Amino acid sequence: MADKKITKTKNSKKVEEGVRLILEGIGENADRPGLKDTPMRVSKMFEEIFSGINASEEDLLKPIEGEVHDEMVLLKDIPFYSVCEHHLLPFIGKAHIAYVPSGRITGLSELAKALEHLAKRPQVQERLTAQLADMIMGKLKPRGCMVVIDAEHLCMSMRGIKKPGSRTVTSAVRGIFRSKQSTREEMLVLIKK
Repeated sequence: MADKKITKTKNSKKVEEGVRLILEGIGENADRPGLKDTPMRVSKMFEEIFSGINASEEDLLKPIEGEVHDEMVLLKDIPFYSVCEHHLLPFIGKAHIAYVPSGRITGLSELAKALEHLAKRPQVQERLTAQLADMIMGKLKPRGCMVVIDAEHLCMSMRGIKKPGSRTVTSAVRGIFRSKQSTREEMLVLIKK
């Protein structure tokens, strides 16, 4: 436990030093009253929004003992945020997660927890979508799953091409959702309701 605290302190100091350098690099006075605590605040924020980097996945998506189901389970419109690893700006959106159990089910909140866990690290939306589908397949062993993520990327909205409101939609299709078009279509119809 003590080692983790020491590492955390070293990492916090590195982030604080880096933020201070960024402030100076953009021409700001890092010691002025409004900014003097900013490096510490950013360090604490980074600890929170990147908490998925070294977190264990062991307790995610545990099956519910004694429950059996073999038809589609869909959790839709799950709000999330992540940080694009290319510009360190947020992307914010909603995820839709469906799976067809081969008996084993998990708690509904477990699907949202898995999404949050994977989103709390520098990401690209395509990888996040695939990682979530692969985690569901690996841990629950369903007949198939499908993950659709719809998000706005601030790196496109507030800089570069400056197209606010544009959205990126990604999907990861596994098992029966890939092999059976009617299952895939059922999920897509349900998320539009």
